[in-house]
Amino acid sequence: MKNIKSLFATAFILLTNLAHAQTVAPTAAPATVALTPSPSIAPAVENPYGLAAVWGQGDWVAKTTLLLLIIMSLASWYVLISKLLAQNRMLAMAKDAELAFSKATNLQQGADAMAVDSPYRFIVDASLEAVQQHPSVAGQVDLNTWAAQSIERSVATVQSNSQQGLAVLATVGSTAPFVGLFGTVWGIYNALVKIGASGQASIDKVAGPVGEALIMTAIGLAVAVPAVLGYNWLVRRNKVGMDGVRAFGSNLHTNLLVQADKTRAK
Repeated sequence: MKNIKSLFATAFILLTNLAHAQTVAPTAAPATVALTPSPSIAPAVENPYGLAAVWGQGDWVAKTTLLLLIIMSLASWYVLISKLLAQNRMLAMAKDAELAFSKATNLQQGADAMAVDSPYRFIVDASLEAVQQHPSVAGQVDLNTWAAQSIERSVATVQSNSQQGLAVLATVGSTAPFVGLFGTVWGIYNALVKIGASGQASIDKVAGPVGEALIMTAIGLAVAVPAVLGYNWLVRRNKVGMDGVRAFGSNLHTNLLVQADKTRAK
């Protein structure tokens, strides 16, 4: 009997412990969701190099060199545009002179029909004035030579005026690359001095300052190339215009002699 009671007591204890173990179950740890960080969009970084850096970090030598290149560029473009307009106007005046003399009965009437600032009118007026002064030197120089000398002097004056400003283009075209090269050498020198003083010779420390210095050479070439091309172009156009002026002077010489013969015949 005691064995049965002890058996029931043992079974009751075991059932009680089992029920308690099922009731107090271990709480599962909450599942953690691994959140993959979304790729952040990197903000746009401004270029730390360029013309602004050259001007901001350069000394007075670099700034003076850059200003000099800018002035040279402005001067060359001003000469290029102004001479181009002047040559176009001179070619238009050549047509006006041809039209005026085709309708005129004498040289003075043809000269009066042209613009006051026309180089062709200047040549005619100077030639007519020389013919009027010829009697004072008639004993030493004949009219043919005297008129030819007057026309040659007038044509030379027109040619000299047509070449004004071309020297600026030639100077800029030949010196601008060397001015830019000077700025590059000076910039590289200062960059190497700063790198040596800081003791850091990594690629990011060397590429920036050296690249900024090389910009000077690029600017010098950008100033020189238009000046050289413009100079060659204007010289060619000027030669074409002066060929027309010389042809006009040759015809004028003949007309002067014919008019002088008619005047003496009267």
